[in-house]
Amino acid sequence: MADCIFCKIAAGEIPSKKVYEDETVLAFYDLDPQAPAHVLVIPKAHIASAAEITPENSGVVGHIFEVIAKLSQDLGLEKGFRVINNCGEDGMQSVQHLHFHLLGGRKMGWPPFPKD
Repeated sequence: MADCIFCKIAAGEIPSKKVYEDETVLAFYDLDPQAPAHVLVIPKAHIASAAEITPENSGVVGHIFEVIAKLSQDLGLEKGFRVINNCGEDGMQSVQHLHFHLLGGRKMGWPPFPKD
């Protein structure tokens, strides 16, 4: 998509601090980290959200989780980590491109956000 910031990052039009890249996936450090380790993992192909995962594109999600497992080791997150996907308006999705937040390097609380 022409106006999608993550598509532009994946295409190299906007710089990012890359952690991992292959032909289908890109991982880069979040600009507003919420933990000592905070990486975004995205498919290079535009999928707007988890609500748009289909049998035709679901293989990339499995690959993303393989990348997340590798990154958790590379980043020294042996004590644990959290993976978050926000989907849609009520899910607080701010960029309409499927992405997963890999957070670690500290003890995570629960619930992650205050109740209304």
